[in-house]
Amino acid sequence: MKFVISEEQQALAEAIDQVIESLGGSAVARAAAESDATPAGELWEQLAELGLLGLCIDEADGGMGGTPVDLIVAFERLGYHAAPGPYLESAALLPDLVDAELRAALADGSVIATAAIPGFMPYALDAQLCSQQFIVTADSITPAEAGEGQESIDAARTLHELAPAGPATALDEQAVALAIDRATLGSAAMLLGAGERLLEEAVAYAKLRQQFGRVIGEYQGLKHQLANVRVALTFARPLLKGAALDLGTPAGERSVSAAKVAAADAAVLAARTALQVHGAIGYTQEHDLSLWLTRVHALATSWGTGRYHRSRIAASILAPAAILTPAS
Repeated sequence: MKFVISEEQQALAEAIDQVIESLGGSAVARAAAESDATPAGELWEQLAELGLLGLCIDEADGGMGGTPVDLIVAFERLGYHAAPGPYLESAALLPDLVDAELRAALADGSVIATAAIPGFMPYALDAQLCSQQFIVTADSITPAEAGEGQESIDAARTLHELAPAGPATALDEQAVALAIDRATLGSAAMLLGAGERLLEEAVAYAKLRQQFGRVIGEYQGLKHQLANVRVALTFARPLLKGAALDLGTPAGERSVSAAKVAAADAAVLAARTALQVHGAIGYTQEHDLSLWLTRVHALATSWGTGRYHRSRIAASILAPAAILTPAS
């Protein structure tokens, strides 16, 4: 199978890049880390005009009617730029779980929403930016109100505990599971994008930094480390695209988990290597490298830890074997 994105998907990625870069690129995330939400709000409005927030919503409901492949193309760019805000919750998780009126408002960006999933995502992201909050369980959705914000390892993210603020609405369990997998797939795409940016930053710095009279990029050991990151990211990409094609099929859960594990592992390797390449300056919050370092570590354990997803992969593989094994 050949995984190649279409010209329309490439155009979408380029349009997202242009919108974010027109607002200062990483300056949007930097402002959010310094408690200035204005650039993040402007970015949200412009990406809503672009149609990104309605990517997972049918055209009949005011969205773009995009595919899961469109989703990963878009969210990889959000990860590349460390874009702040509850994009996964508002654009990937909630559209299929809310009523038609709210779905249309999510699509046009007039409503920003976030959610917590007890036992899976215990905290809601950036509720201070949102007009709607929800608690999502395996078979219901409940309006909620947010408590005070708590710091995340990523200074551009704020986490909130939610308390029920209205009656629960029953949902189909399969619809909830699919929505969670869609958001998990989006988080894997963001990790891949962040990993690509970290590798790009590391390679660029390796061409400038000098030690012992030589540019450090000339050292064979460092070349090997950067090459290992390139391999890890490259191997994660087809798993991500395969999961996008499998989403909603019997193989979907296993494929999404495999993509999340591979993308998280590759991004963490990219973060560790980029930090080694940058040396002491990479440890400072003033350097933009910190935006992606902390984002990677925040996303790696969000939307299911590595242990959770490896267990789900193992259960998927072993379940058929258990059925075929005769009882003793």
